[in-house]
Amino acid sequence: MEYLKAVEIFPDHLLKEIQRYIQGEMIYIPNRPSQRRKWGESSGAASYYQIRNEEIRKSFREGSAMNQLSEHYGLSIESIKKIVYSNK
Repeated sequence: MEYLKAVEIFPDHLLKEIQRYIQGEMIYIPNRPSQRRKWGESSGAASYYQIRNEEIRKSFREGSAMNQLSEHYGLSIESIKKIVYSNK
């Protein structure tokens, strides 16, 4: 994360108002909720797991046993069950 100078970003009246609450400290201003990314969007993890889970479901439909899927993907049988029986 890059630090920005408040004096260069905020208009003078807003900077003075912020200084009423905090002076000389670092603060974090989060994104608006509507602009936040969902989990895994930035790193690609969400799409990776979505593709992996589809492969697991397909293999199960084609006759692979849960213990085979568990060994192949390095997941517990309970995790495989959750993936296979989920509605997604």
